[in-house]
Amino acid sequence: MTSPADPPNGAGASGPGLKLLAVTACPTGIAHTYMAAEKLAQAAESLGHSMKVETQGSIGAENVLSDNDVSEADGIIIAADKDVDRSRFVGKRVLVVGVADGIHRPQRLIEQVLDAPVYEGDGSGAGHGGASGAAASGGGGGGSKGRSVTYKALMNGVSYMIPFVVVGGLLIAVSLALGGDTTSKGIVIPDDSFWKTVNDIGSIGFELMIPALSGYIAYAIADRPALVPGMVGGWIAAHGELYDSEAGAGFIGAIVTGFLAGYLVLWIKRVRVPKFVQPIMPIIVIPIVATSALGLFFIYVLGEPISWIFEQLTDWLGGLTGTSAAVLGIILGLMIAFDMGGPVNKTAFLFGAGLVSKNPEVMGACAAAIPVPPLGQGLATLLRRRMFDDQERETGLAALFMGFFGITEGAIPFAAARPARVIPANMVGGAVAGAIAGVASVEDNVPHGGPIVAVLGAVGGVPMFFVAVVVGTAVTALVTIGLMSVGGGAVDSGAAVGVAGGAGGVGATVGGAGGAVGGGSGAAASVPAEAVLAGVGGGDRAGEASGAAGDRKAVAAQVVAAETGEAEAVPTGQVLSGYLTEQTVKERLAADGKDAAIREMASLLAATGKVTDTAELVRAAFAREDQGTTGLGEEIAIPHAKTDAVTAPVVGFARSPEGIEWGAPDRTRARLVFMIAVPEADAGDEHLRILALLSRKLMDAGFRERLLEAGDVEGILGVLRGIG
Repeated sequence: MTSPADPPNGAGASGPGLKLLAVTACPTGIAHTYMAAEKLAQAAESLGHSMKVETQGSIGAENVLSDNDVSEADGIIIAADKDVDRSRFVGKRVLVVGVADGIHRPQRLIEQVLDAPVYEGDGSGAGHGGASGAAASGGGGGGSKGRSVTYKALMNGVSYMIPFVVVGGLLIAVSLALGGDTTSKGIVIPDDSFWKTVNDIGSIGFELMIPALSGYIAYAIADRPALVPGMVGGWIAAHGELYDSEAGAGFIGAIVTGFLAGYLVLWIKRVRVPKFVQPIMPIIVIPIVATSALGLFFIYVLGEPISWIFEQLTDWLGGLTGTSAAVLGIILGLMIAFDMGGPVNKTAFLFGAGLVSKNPEVMGACAAAIPVPPLGQGLATLLRRRMFDDQERETGLAALFMGFFGITEGAIPFAAARPARVIPANMVGGAVAGAIAGVASVEDNVPHGGPIVAVLGAVGGVPMFFVAVVVGTAVTALVTIGLMSVGGGAVDSGAAVGVAGGAGGVGATVGGAGGAVGGGSGAAASVPAEAVLAGVGGGDRAGEASGAAGDRKAVAAQVVAAETGEAEAVPTGQVLSGYLTEQTVKERLAADGKDAAIREMASLLAATGKVTDTAELVRAAFAREDQGTTGLGEEIAIPHAKTDAVTAPVVGFARSPEGIEWGAPDRTRARLVFMIAVPEADAGDEHLRILALLSRKLMDAGFRERLLEAGDVEGILGVLRGIG
C-alpha cells in the first residue's frame, strides 16, 4: 500500500504517467524564472511525465497551481532563490533547490523528487519554514548555489523595513522644518500644532521600523508562525525601558531578535505533538510559546548586559570631559555613527545633550556627526549609482533629506544590508566630522543635530560646522564606495544566478517572475516553433505618443497568437512587435569584452532614433550588470536597461562567434547577445514580457543553433520570427 505522497505503482524516473508540479522564482528579474520553467518542462516531457510549472516574481504569479493540481501531484519541485509558500503542499513530496539547479540539472531533479521527503508543514521533511531553497534542498543532493538563508533573511527584513524608515523619517523631517521651534530642549513642535500631529504619525512609522526588520527576518526563516515573535522581539529590543535601559538595542538588537525568533520557531516546529494539537500549532501554540520565550529571554538575559553597557559608556564619557576636544570629538563621532539610534548612539547623544547648558562644544561635535551616516550613504548612491539597485537609490535620496534634518536612522537600511562595509564607513566619517567640530569649538545650543540646527540659528561657528559635516559626509561616501568595490560591492554580487540579482532587492528590494507567456495553458507546453510574432509599426519614431499603448497591445496579441498557434503576418524586417528590426541586428560584434559589447549594442539601438542619450543608456545597462550578471548561460546574454534615454521599447541582437566572457553561471561565453531598453514608464511591464518571450525560446537548443548558423541579417530575422 502506498501513501498519498507515493507515485503510482510501477512509476519511476523514466516510467509513464507521473504528474509533477514545479514552482520557479528568482528575486529581481524573470529570465531565470522562465528558463528554469522551460528546462523542467522539457525534461519532464522527455522522460514521459507531465509537468505544470508556476512562475512567480515581478509581475505576479503565472500559471498558478490549483488545489486539484496539488492533490493529484506525485511530486513537487521548488526551484527558487526567494521565499515560496509551501503550506499548500502539505502531504506531498517536495524538493527544494535553487533556480540555477532548475536550469542546469532538470532531469536529475525529476529523478530526485520521487525520493524527496514528504512536507508535513511542521518543519520536517522538505520544509524548513519560509527559508529559501538554499537552506533546505530536501534531499536534492547538490544544494543550491543561491544566497545563504542568513543573507536572504536579513535582506527580507531590510526590504520590509525601508518603507517605514522613509515614510517615518520624511514625515518627521517635514514636520520639524515647517512646524518646529528652536528651544533649549531642541527643535520642539508646539502640542496644539497641526505639525505635531504629522510628527506623531512619522514617529509611529519610525517606531514600527525596528519591529518590521525583526519580524520579517524571522518570517523569512520560519514562515508565518515566526512573524509575531519576531515583531514583538523587535519592539522589546527598541524599548529599553522594558529592561531598565535608557536606550533600546536599536537595529542591531532587532537583527538579533529576528534570527532568534526564526530559529526558535524552527526548533519548536520539529517537536512532535499529538495530531489533535497540530492544527493549532502554527496559529496559537508556536506564536505564544516563541513570543513568550523570546521576550522573557531578551528582557531578563540580554537586557541586563545592554543596560550595563549603557551605564558604563556614560561613566566613561564623563571621565573624558577634560581630554582634548579632538579626541572627544572623534570618540563621540564614532559612537554616534556606530548603531544609529541604538544604545551606543543614544549614550553619546544623551551625554552631549546633558552638557548643552554648560559645555555646548560637546553637543557641537555630536551635532556635526549626527547627519553624516545618512548624508554619506545618500551621497554614495549618487556618486556610484551602478553599485546600488533602484530601491537603494530611492532610499539614498530619502536619506539625504533625513540627514539634513539630523535623522541618523536614515542610514539604517544601508547598514542592515551591508553592516561590514557601511558601519565602518559611517564611523570613519562620523569621527572626522566630530574631530573637526571639536577642534573648531563648534557649539550647539540645542540637543539636536544636522544642518537644520545651523539653519535655525542654534549653532555657534556655523562655517566650521558645515565644513565638518561636508568633510565627514564625503569621507563616509568614499569609504563606502571603496569597501564595496573591494568586497564585491552590490548587494547581488556573487549570486549564482545572473539576472536574478540579489535582494534586497532587493533590488533592491528589492523581487521575480511572471509574464504573459504560458499563463492559462500551463508552463509545461513549449511555444510552437513556427509561431510568428506580429509586428506593428515601423522601426522609426513615428507615432511615439500612441506607440507605447499600441506596442503593449501587440505584445498581448503575440501571446495569444503563440498560445493558439494562429500567427499573424509579420512586416518584413520586424520582430517582437517592431521592437527588433533590421536596424538593430548585427551579424558580428567587434567587441571582445562585456563593457565594450554593451557600448556597441547601445550604439546599435541608437540607429533607430529611439535613443536620445546613448551614454545614459550605457550607464543604465552597466548599473543593471552591477546588480548581477545578465549572462544567462547556454552562451546567452541579455543586458537590459530601464531608462528615459529611450523614447520607446527597443531590442537589439548581435552575435559573437568567439564568445564574450559575461560571468554566466555555467561559465560559457556569450555568443548570442540581446539588448533590451525600455522607458521608465514601461519598465514594470514591457521589458519583463520581452524577457519572458526571449528566455523561454532561447532554451531551445535548436533555435540557438539556427541563430548561430543564419547567414545574414535577413536570415537572422527569419529565425527570430520564431520567438513566441
